[in-house]
Amino acid sequence: MERGDTRQLEDLQTVLEVTRSLAATTDLEALLPAIERAARQVLRCERATVFLYDAQRCQLISRIATGVQEIRFPADKGIAGHVVQTGKSLNVPDAYEDPRFNPEIDRKTGFRTRSILSVPMYNYSGQLMGVLQALNKLDGCFDTYDEWLAVVLSAQAGVALQRQKLLLEFASKQKMQRDLDIARTIQQQILPKQAPQIEGFDVAGWNRPADETGGDYFDFFQRADGSVAISIADATGHGIGPALVTAECRALLRASLNGGSDLSKAVTRVNNLLCEDLPPDRFVTAFVSLVSPNSGEVPYLAAGHGPALVVRDNGDVEQYDSTGVPLGIMPEFAFDMATPIQLGQGDSLVIVTDGMFEWRNPHGEEYGINRLSESLCRYRGLAPAEMIDKVYQELLCFAQGEPQSDDLTAVVIKRR
Repeated sequence: MERGDTRQLEDLQTVLEVTRSLAATTDLEALLPAIERAARQVLRCERATVFLYDAQRCQLISRIATGVQEIRFPADKGIAGHVVQTGKSLNVPDAYEDPRFNPEIDRKTGFRTRSILSVPMYNYSGQLMGVLQALNKLDGCFDTYDEWLAVVLSAQAGVALQRQKLLLEFASKQKMQRDLDIARTIQQQILPKQAPQIEGFDVAGWNRPADETGGDYFDFFQRADGSVAISIADATGHGIGPALVTAECRALLRASLNGGSDLSKAVTRVNNLLCEDLPPDRFVTAFVSLVSPNSGEVPYLAAGHGPALVVRDNGDVEQYDSTGVPLGIMPEFAFDMATPIQLGQGDSLVIVTDGMFEWRNPHGEEYGINRLSESLCRYRGLAPAEMIDKVYQELLCFAQGEPQSDDLTAVVIKRR
C-alpha cells in the first residue's frame, strides 16, 4: 500500500464520514445506494455494485447497481462469485481478458467495463454478507492502496448490512408477535366467559395454552331443549395452526347442535366436514356431552378423546375411554352413542386434554392418569373451579420447573 500521507488521511476521513452516514441509515433500500455512493467516492470509480449474499439459495443479488436493474445469479459464477468462493479480494485490471467476467450486462446497458475491484463484505462475526464491486478506476487501474481502502470500506458496509438485517428481523418478529397477540385475544374471547347455569350442577372450564395460541378449547352451548352441550377438544400440535382448526371445530359443532340434532348425528356431520378441510396430518380429539337440569344421566361421545374421569363422592375414580376415532381422519365414520354416564349427588365428571397428564418432570416422568386421579380425589369436596386450580398447582409442583410443552384444558361437571 503506497500513497501519500495527506491522501491517506483524507481517504480515511472520508471512510469515517461514510461510516457515520451508514450508521444513521435504518432502511435497507436507502443503505444499499449509500454504500454504492461511498464506494464511488472513496475508490474514485465510475460505478459500484453491492451484491447481497443469500446463503440459503446460494445466490448473489444486487438490488441496485449504478445504471442497472436488479441482478441475480449463482454465488459460484463470475468475478463476484469467485470472491464468495475464495473469501478474498480480486483485482481485475482488464475485465474482457478474464474468463470469469460476464459481458452480458455491458451488452444490455451499453456500458464498457474496463477494470473491476471486488471485495467480500463480512459482519463483525466473520459471516459473509455480500460482495462490494467497484468498476472502472477513473485514473487508470485499481492498485494495492485501493484494495486496502476497499477492504476498510467493505468492513464498515458489512457491519451496517448486518445491523440492518437484525433490524428487519426484529421488526418482523414484532409484527408476528402483534399478530399472535391478536390471535390469542380472539381465541380467548371465544372461550366461555362464565360457567353455564344448570339446575342441580356446578360447572367450570379452564384453559392454559402452551404458546400465544393453543390447539385446545372448551365450550358451553345452551340448547333450545334446556340442555347444555359441554365440549372439550384438542387439535394436533399447538400454536396458530391448531388454533384455527379448533375454532372451526367449535363453530361446526355449535351449528350442528343448534337444530336439536342428537350427539351422534351432530358429531358425524362435524367429522365429515373436517375430513374435507384438514390435511392428512391434522385431526381433532373431542369429548361432547349433554347435561340436562336435575338429571344425573349424561349422554356423551368421545371422538378419540380419553379417558374421562368420574370422581365419586365416596372417593372412587372411574375411567371412561374413547368411543370413536378422532375427528377429521375417517369420513362417514358412524359415531354411536356411548352408555350415558350416571352422576350421583357429589359426583364429578372431569374431562382434560392430554397436556394435563403428559407433562414431564426433569426426570422424564409423566404426571400420568394415576396421579391426576389421586389429586382429583383429594379435592373432590371443592367447587369445580377450585378443584381445577388445586390440581394445576400440584401439576406445577410435580413438573419442578420443566416448561409447559402442550396446551392444558380441563372441564369439571359436578352434580350438587
